[in-house]
Amino acid sequence: MAGKSVNSKEVGTIGKLYLKLYNFLQVIGWSYLLYQLLDYYLLPGNKASLWDTVKLTVIIFQNAAVLEIIHAATGLVKSNPFITTFQVFSRVMLVCGVLLATPSSYAPSSPGLPLTLLAWSITEIIRYLYYFTNLLGFVPQFLTYLRYTTFIVLYPIGVTGELLCLYSAQQYGNDHPRAWSYSLPNSWNFTFSYHYYIIIIMILYFPFFPQMYMHMFGQRRKILGKSTIKKTQ
Repeated sequence: MAGKSVNSKEVGTIGKLYLKLYNFLQVIGWSYLLYQLLDYYLLPGNKASLWDTVKLTVIIFQNAAVLEIIHAATGLVKSNPFITTFQVFSRVMLVCGVLLATPSSYAPSSPGLPLTLLAWSITEIIRYLYYFTNLLGFVPQFLTYLRYTTFIVLYPIGVTGELLCLYSAQQYGNDHPRAWSYSLPNSWNFTFSYHYYIIIIMILYFPFFPQMYMHMFGQRRKILGKSTIKKTQ
């Protein structure tokens, strides 16, 4: 018996419902992370370390962003797959390859961690809320403004925090040369140094950050410029 065919309209409806759910859950997740961060610093009391407090939330909601690479690659959203992959990879690598890969006395206790989490959480709450309301068909003007303005301050703060975490990770690699590394001689005739890998990642920030930052300014001019024109007409 042949299966029932699904037309493109049904696929589009299902895809839209999925994106609404995805973006809504990300708003909830990142809002909870911001709450955890503020609670940690503003409310007194004996607490675990910051990383132990937020670790599970960060792992779940940051790694879930890998789905966005699939969204872009399949055309479910109109995003550049290359830019999306770079943005997602840099964050997932920081979570899995730095914060989870080094002991608590290194990257997880870096002064860059609270800076990173603050910038990430505010940025993502705004970004996912913008996407969610856009799928609903109505984006408040103030949300559009925040989406294309707050990055001016938050992006440099986030990058600074990430670099500080990476710096702590390379210190760990330097102090423990065999950690996450693979040395010669071996049957694969292959060598990998975690220490130098982290240094390379840090170096890559310097050519890529200005490009991404200016790309976002270009998007800001395009989106807010259109909004200004519409208001004056």
